[in-house]
Amino acid sequence: GEKDEAPMLFNGEAVGSRSGPAMDVAVDPVEGTRLLAYGRPNAISVVGVSPKGTMYDPGPSFYMQKLVVPSQAKDAVDLDAPVADNLKAIAKALGKDVDDLVVFVLDKPRHRELVDAIRAAGARIQLHTDGDVAGSLMALDPKDMVDVMMGTGGTPEGVLSACAIRAVGGQMLARLDPQSAEEKKNLLDAGYDLKRVLTAEELVSSDDTFFAATGISGGTWLEGVSFTGSGAVTHSLVLRGKTGTMRRIESHHTWDKLMKFSSVKYD
Repeated sequence: GEKDEAPMLFNGEAVGSRSGPAMDVAVDPVEGTRLLAYGRPNAISVVGVSPKGTMYDPGPSFYMQKLVVPSQAKDAVDLDAPVADNLKAIAKALGKDVDDLVVFVLDKPRHRELVDAIRAAGARIQLHTDGDVAGSLMALDPKDMVDVMMGTGGTPEGVLSACAIRAVGGQMLARLDPQSAEEKKNLLDAGYDLKRVLTAEELVSSDDTFFAATGISGGTWLEGVSFTGSGAVTHSLVLRGKTGTMRRIESHHTWDKLMKFSSVKYD
């Protein structure tokens, strides 16, 4: 879309045949483009869907500030509170000391003050160049060492993460955070409130959601694509909001079968 100057999948774009049920879709074909380009872990392909009109319309927004925590800490955080206060509240909710917390942060210049504040509070940091949907999922997974995701990332990725949160629990607090004068002007001209704090329930107002992520380059929670002489093996995570069901799917793909009906050449 617009943020990455990609040729398709713009905010508000209508896709599909328009002959089936209408729904809202948030998609990132490659979340972590830089990760994939450099052969680093945690690049994924991800999509979220919900009934039409239930996903937050980001309009001209490209970036939002986010704070993602697991279910135990969902009522303990405040996006306007100092970083140290939030970390203390999260640690108390999780039954940990602050210096035992691990915070996922994107390694960007805009996060220098955030990183300094986290370190001053005594918590540990995982710095990642990209992939804040993966960071959100890590924070939600009790088996992962990440306890919280903080910082500013893509707005579509925020909506995608909210789809996952509606399925597995937890909370996201978010606020539009334009990173350029042009983005800020466009948001104000469109009537967006830059001070409003959004919850996961406001980003996706229905629990009738589906979320799916497939590993591309492999990582801490989803294996990447592996190739055989006749096909490939993929690993996916599928979440259903209404039932809270989580499925992990290992798929074996065979080129000669797929080639019979696919528009993509696999040879």
